[in-house]
Amino acid sequence: MTYHIAQINVALALAPMDDPRMADFANALDKINALAEKSPGFVWRLKDDSGNATDFRITDIDNLLVNMSVWENIDALYQYAYKSHHVDYFSRRREWFTRWEKPSPVLWWVSVGHQPTLPEALARINYMHAHGPTPHAFDFKQRFTVDEMLAYTPA
Repeated sequence: MTYHIAQINVALALAPMDDPRMADFANALDKINALAEKSPGFVWRLKDDSGNATDFRITDIDNLLVNMSVWENIDALYQYAYKSHHVDYFSRRREWFTRWEKPSPVLWWVSVGHQPTLPEALARINYMHAHGPTPHAFDFKQRFTVDEMLAYTPA
């Protein structure tokens, strides 16, 4: 079986999306999402009818925004996140967001063709929050291979 890497990134916005303080972020969403979709290794991303994911919720916190996608491999995701024009907005994240108490981003391996659900992603976030990075849920700093994931038994 072949695997891709899934990721969820969660951020607590400083204000609602229609607040002027969020304007630069909101205005860049279409451009940054299009960049992701054109990037080498991109497979899928969570989006609603508007083309973004700002209306999806994983908790009852109103300003908690999620971004979830699937990539062919970790290196492709890393190149997009930290080496493309996306980094210009990523470096400004403190203008729009504050830290959420749980880990983000969280990565995990999925079978090719699988589109992760928000409950599945929340379970991975909660697992990493409880156990730290493991082959079941991890981050860019402590990566795990597919083989390590296959050999791992979650607690």
